[in-house]
Amino acid sequence: MPELSVVIPVYGNEATLPEVVHRLEAVGASIPGGLEAVFVIDGSPDASGAMLRELLAQSPLRAQLVWHSRNFGSFAAIRTGLSVAKGELVAVMAADLQEPVELLTDFHAALSGGEYDVAVGTRRSRADPNLGKAGSRLFWTVYRRWVQTEMPRGGVDVFACTRQVRDALVACEESNSSLVGLLIWLGYRRVSVPYDRSPRPSGRSGWTLRKKARYLVDSLYSFTDLPITALLVLGVTGVVLSLLGAAIVFLAWAFGGVKVHGYTPLMLSLLTLGSIILSGLGIVGSYVWRGYENSKQRPGALTMFSETFNDAP
Repeated sequence: MPELSVVIPVYGNEATLPEVVHRLEAVGASIPGGLEAVFVIDGSPDASGAMLRELLAQSPLRAQLVWHSRNFGSFAAIRTGLSVAKGELVAVMAADLQEPVELLTDFHAALSGGEYDVAVGTRRSRADPNLGKAGSRLFWTVYRRWVQTEMPRGGVDVFACTRQVRDALVACEESNSSLVGLLIWLGYRRVSVPYDRSPRPSGRSGWTLRKKARYLVDSLYSFTDLPITALLVLGVTGVVLSLLGAAIVFLAWAFGGVKVHGYTPLMLSLLTLGSIILSGLGIVGSYVWRGYENSKQRPGALTMFSETFNDAP
């Protein structure tokens, strides 16, 4: 068994893959017990898969190359890589080189002593545009405030864990959830490893605003009862205000204060109540839909085939 496996989802990373493989070779030489790289081609539209096959065939790096049948998303690709990784320790990082590959040695040092089960990379700084940094800061502030207070400030993009934690993480077969959220939810003994995030050497991030919003919504429904609690509070508040308004209207009618029934208050009441009801149905429906999706028990991703390079006999 290799000492450490690193899972790397690949989607549109053709420009950075040669450097990734080169730096993994250097890191692998410094890790006692050896390093295994697990690349998961997640329906990449470019020639990333063919390039990796050629690079790994010429490299001494011990590696697996796994091909998805289509694009299932980075979390599904990571889950696939975790399930086939052979190392006693397993790390996860992206192929865009924004997280330094050399961070793997720090993860190995943090976990090899047996004192911790999970090592998460925490950003000291990030060489991103100011708008991107502000948006990320807002996103993770909301996430830590309303979803998971244990989430490190700035979120988690790269982590490593023991085989025991890996098995527990893979066993959590949930649809429309967050892999990092599940990692935090599992608990275990966790340590933070600081690093500096590098600028993207090429290409654009696939982490769009739409995906961030979807990620936040999935996390809300998966790790907190905040939406349904907010709906309950809104409903109770509405009942109290309705009773108070009814009492005021009744007293006004009893003392002759109501002469003509108003059209505007009636329509405002109908619209307000209708909006609350529709919002409530949407929230409840979201829970029902997620339960239905999990009841299907479809696999998170489908693997067409896999290849092994420089595997030990």
